[in-house]
Amino acid sequence: MMSKIHRFNSMILPRLPPAFSTASGTAVKPKTAIVMLNMGGPETTDQVGDYLHRIMTDRDMIQLPVQSKLGPWIASRRTEEVKKKYSEIGGGSPILKWTNSQGSLLTQALDQMLPESAPHKHYVAFRYVPPFTEDAFREVESDGADRVIIFSQYPQYSCATTGSSLNAIADFYKNRTTPANVKFSLIERWASHKLLAKVFSERIKEKLDKFDEKIRDDVLILFTAHSLPLKAVSRGDTYPHEVASTVSRTMEELGGRNPHRLVWQSKVGPLPWLQPYTDDAIKLYAKQGVKHLILVPVAFVNEHIETLHELDIEYCDEVAKEAGILQIERAEAPNVHPTFIAALADVVAGHISNGPRISKQFLTRCPHCVSQRCLASKEFFKRLCGADQNVDKIGS
Repeated sequence: MMSKIHRFNSMILPRLPPAFSTASGTAVKPKTAIVMLNMGGPETTDQVGDYLHRIMTDRDMIQLPVQSKLGPWIASRRTEEVKKKYSEIGGGSPILKWTNSQGSLLTQALDQMLPESAPHKHYVAFRYVPPFTEDAFREVESDGADRVIIFSQYPQYSCATTGSSLNAIADFYKNRTTPANVKFSLIERWASHKLLAKVFSERIKEKLDKFDEKIRDDVLILFTAHSLPLKAVSRGDTYPHEVASTVSRTMEELGGRNPHRLVWQSKVGPLPWLQPYTDDAIKLYAKQGVKHLILVPVAFVNEHIETLHELDIEYCDEVAKEAGILQIERAEAPNVHPTFIAALADVVAGHISNGPRISKQFLTRCPHCVSQRCLASKEFFKRLCGADQNVDKIGS
């Protein structure tokens, strides 16, 4: 499958008519719907308050003591501060723009690679801002696709991210009949995909080239990912080792010359989270005499507040300068890099061709999981994707 995608790279950037319409604009029923799951981000500062409120009151995302009171209080208290941050990066999050661009290029690639499952159409399903999960699935039902591929845009699975999005889908269908004669399937993780590692390595090389050749191989690469509460890690959430697997494959692609570490950012709330924190690592390495760094957002597939503000402004412009770092660069997120579009296409095409419609890894619960919500969600997807009938491949 990969050789097909590499041949497609040279053709991937030109704009083509959408897969679900003709050149004249006449609507065509999509055969394959690809629902792209992500958290989302406010497009304007007016959306910030509601966005924070939804996050802080969602126990799938974050658990707080007395959450029904503390969550809204934290959201309200942080709203003005977060509005200011969005204003400093242009007034809103670009995540919807990037996701739609990625989805458009993905479906163009798939239409040429797999005409038997074309036309393909992408749908965006965000958790905390429009288009919401329920909006996406109503549109999918209205379009009447024959098959629906639920595709997480978090490459590394966590119960708080992908798991939360999947719970929202299960909630949508709790009192609603699922469409008849539609084949559903799920791609919930793809952390170790070769082309994902390749795009991160290419983004790193772009920044390594900015360093003097004499010290280039000594530049410390700090892979940074959103942190996770230690309570979730102890429960058995697979996110930390899946992030580590992406890091490992990326360093293999780079040839392993540079030193590297995995660090964690974006802690929220009072509970202990995974460390070392990214800002602390920058300061402590500076004290050790490390003066040349690259930050690599390894768990984000497009630019948003945590790259454009937290990494670029807070860490690179402020923390690093104050710590005495001589040169710090931040690798871009994959965005619409041709290798990343090739990665997306290879993940989906491999899934369509070889399955499984739902993975045993997803159906296996964390060893310390006692959540009835988690159990109910997994049982729902087991039925939705045909696992109860021993259906494996998507074409079955």
